[in-house]
Amino acid sequence: MGERIGYARVSTTDQDTSIQEGQLRDAGCAKVFAEQISGTSTKERTQLEAALDYVREGDTFVVTRLDRLARSQADLHRLLQSFTERGIAFECTEQPQVNTDGPMGQLLLGILGAVAEFETGLRRERQMEGIAKAKAAGKYKGGPEIAKERVEQLRSLVSDGVGIAAASREVGISRGTAYKYLNRETGE
Repeated sequence: MGERIGYARVSTTDQDTSIQEGQLRDAGCAKVFAEQISGTSTKERTQLEAALDYVREGDTFVVTRLDRLARSQADLHRLLQSFTERGIAFECTEQPQVNTDGPMGQLLLGILGAVAEFETGLRRERQMEGIAKAKAAGKYKGGPEIAKERVEQLRSLVSDGVGIAAASREVGISRGTAYKYLNRETGE
């Protein structure tokens, strides 16, 4: 029988992974990978990549909830397909019926993945409605302007081939703000 490998994730740096990490250790995970990053994409998730590199055939990849692994159907299906091809089992501690053992578990994985993606879309929609309402009322100004030096540093990093997420971290701004400033310059 293989090892149980845990993966914990929270969306923002003001959140803490310690509760998930404790639950994963209680579930028998000898090694736990944890990070603070959005789950809307698997890109730039270095600890997820490290966990996927570490896990081996016969192991079980464990998360507390399905949305800790992926919030998009495409990412979820790609990861689960990879687990299946590599002979790795998958399990959620708070959703024990969700696993890769048999067709019922696979059906539930698909349904819950669709629900997670739907929730993300609804949250984004509500956020955009709130921003539009605040703008209409003259209450939304956006964040403070970024110093020209930081914008220049961002532009330089991106032109040197650094990804937007890594460049924005280096400059100390959000990825969305980085896109806003880069798109402002290209007129998009």
